[in-house]
Amino acid sequence: MTNDQPVLVAGASGFVGRRLCQALEDAGHEVRAMTRRVERYAGPGTAVYGDVHDAGSLDEAMAGCGAAYYLVHSLDSPDFERLDAAAATAFGAAAGRAGLEQIIYLGGLGKELDQLSAHLRSRREVEGLLGTGGVPVTVLRAGIVVGAGGISWEMTRQLVAHLPAMVTPRWVNTRTQPIAVDDVVRYLVGVLGHPDAVGRVFEVGGTEVLRYSDMLRRVARIEGRPLTIVPVPLLTPGLSSRWLSLVTDVDTQTGRSLVDSMTNEVIVEDDSIRDVVPFEPLSYDDAVRLALAERREGA
Repeated sequence: MTNDQPVLVAGASGFVGRRLCQALEDAGHEVRAMTRRVERYAGPGTAVYGDVHDAGSLDEAMAGCGAAYYLVHSLDSPDFERLDAAAATAFGAAAGRAGLEQIIYLGGLGKELDQLSAHLRSRREVEGLLGTGGVPVTVLRAGIVVGAGGISWEMTRQLVAHLPAMVTPRWVNTRTQPIAVDDVVRYLVGVLGHPDAVGRVFEVGGTEVLRYSDMLRRVARIEGRPLTIVPVPLLTPGLSSRWLSLVTDVDTQTGRSLVDSMTNEVIVEDDSIRDVVPFEPLSYDDAVRLALAERREGA
C-alpha cells in the first residue's frame, strides 16, 4: 500500500482501537475510524460510519483504503460465535471488493492441538474468514492485554481491589503470557505494510510466563494490598462467571466467555514477530504500573 492511502480501523473506539488510531496518526498515516456512532466519536482520525453486522455499510467505509484493522468481537452476546463468523465473512468480502492489500487482525493465543474454548475457537475461525475475500491477513495472537479499560486486565485489577481473600477456581493455575497494550499497539503498527508480515500469523506476548494467581499476587504487591488465594477445584465455569460478575463490573456473559478460555494455556511458542518488529516488551510489573497510572489520570 502507498503512504497516501487511508487505513481503516474497525473497532476504533475500543480498548486497543483508540490507542492504535493515535499511534497510526503519530506514524504519519491517514486514519479512518470506523464506528456505529459517528456523532459520538471524538478520538484520532476521521470518523466514518460502518457496522460489521451490516454488510451494506462496509463498502463506503473501505473505499480508497489500502489496509484495514479488525478489532471487533461480540463476546457480550451468547451467540457470539455465529455473529463473529458472519461479521468476519462480510468484512473480508468487502475488503476484497475494495481492493485492500492487507487486513490486520488481533486474535487469541492457544495451542492448535488443545481443546480450545469457544472464545478461542471463534478467534481462529475469524482468522480464516477474514481472508475469504482474497485479501492477505496478518494475524497477531495475544493473551491477556494489560492496560486501563481492557476487560481481562480490569477483571484482574478489580478482584485485587475488592477481595483481600479469594476462593478461586482451578483456572488461577493456568499459565499465560500477558502483554502491555502499548506493546500490542507497537506490533500492530509495525506489521502494517511490512513485506515480511503480510499473510502471516504471529504470536505476541510480554517477557514473562505467569499463572493467573501470580498475576493477582503481583498486582496486590504493587498496590500494597493483602491477598490470600484459596483454589477450589469444583467451582464450575458457570459459578465462576457469576462470582466474577458479583465482585467486578464484567457482565456475566462476557465473564463466562473469558472464564471458559482461562482453562487454555496461552503462551508464545513462536517469537518470530520480534524479527519483523524488533523491540523489548515491557515486564508485567511495568505494564501493571502503567495501567494503574493511566486509570488514576483518567479518574
